[in-house]
Amino acid sequence: MATKNTYKIVLSGGGTGGHIYPAIAIANELKHRMPDAEFLFVGAKDRMEMEKIPQAGYKIEGLWISGIQRQLTMKNLMFPFKLMSSLYNARKIVKSFKPDVAIGTGGFASGPLLYMASQNGIPSLIQEQNSFPGITNKLLAKHVQKICVAYDGLERFFQADKIIKTGNPVRQGLLDINSKTEEAKKLFDLKEGKLTLLVLGGSLGARRINELIEKELDFFDTQNVQVIWQCGKLYYQQYKIYNNTVNVQVHEFLNNMDFAYAAADIVISRAGASSVSELCIVGKPVIFIPSPNVAEDHQTKNAMAIVDNNAAMIIKEDELEVDFKNKFSQLVASPQKQKELGENIKKIALVNATKDIADEVEKLLKVKS
Repeated sequence: MATKNTYKIVLSGGGTGGHIYPAIAIANELKHRMPDAEFLFVGAKDRMEMEKIPQAGYKIEGLWISGIQRQLTMKNLMFPFKLMSSLYNARKIVKSFKPDVAIGTGGFASGPLLYMASQNGIPSLIQEQNSFPGITNKLLAKHVQKICVAYDGLERFFQADKIIKTGNPVRQGLLDINSKTEEAKKLFDLKEGKLTLLVLGGSLGARRINELIEKELDFFDTQNVQVIWQCGKLYYQQYKIYNNTVNVQVHEFLNNMDFAYAAADIVISRAGASSVSELCIVGKPVIFIPSPNVAEDHQTKNAMAIVDNNAAMIIKEDELEVDFKNKFSQLVASPQKQKELGENIKKIALVNATKDIADEVEKLLKVKS
């Protein structure tokens, strides 16, 4: 256990909820252990972390940085200037804040921040959430002391003696959702005697999943299924017309995810790392529809790590027209299959991820002390 109580801790993770919420979970655990510690987050300007981090009660500073687009665009032409600016400002933040440890959970801003922290002798840790690492963490790996991972086999990408398998941090409210089922049903005003389908496409939304759900609303009705549909910020104006029609409720974003999971009988989800980790802990039958538009198709790899253990189902986007109705109706018709998938996915869960990562952070602080 770290003994100093005035540590300064800098964290960076953003762009999507999958990078933001693990960083918040780690900060919350460290704050619980070290109430007098000072925290600073570093994010990318104009990204969702600039809103979500202050809502969680933490200070954040923004860097002018974004990712490289796959096509030749004006944004790509600006990338070298953004990188130089973000490195310069990350160095200023490190020099000014003087952190005792730096933690990165992925996203554009974590690259410059963690690089500059390591160059200034700050003990650093990155948390790689996916089965296939992103470019930022691949580049950072040689500069940091510890790499916390959620999957086996990451020695292909990282130095083996730096790797600790911890799992991915999740919101603590998910650890006991079974006790919240009745309250959740009331909160979402669900009808008795119907199965509840929870649809998740990420905080911004997933176009292809939203198109599927819209197309199959009548089909869900024939299956005696009611739908809690998180369509995402980018699509809410388009799909809100279906709210409270045909046993459907449409949400831009679900802030009370513990109750949403508690209410669900079946979940349809993308296969981002944080979503997969949460769904393992939740222990509900899942149909993964991975995004094909991500680096190295890592969402499919994330999903297959679960599917290969007979713990979830997967339907690829280009197979939805052929397979979705058949696979979904089979799952609805088989309570035994639902039970089997739910039990098997729960066996994969690494429920102590946040505490285990905090333990590694404290070890780095002891070394610095």
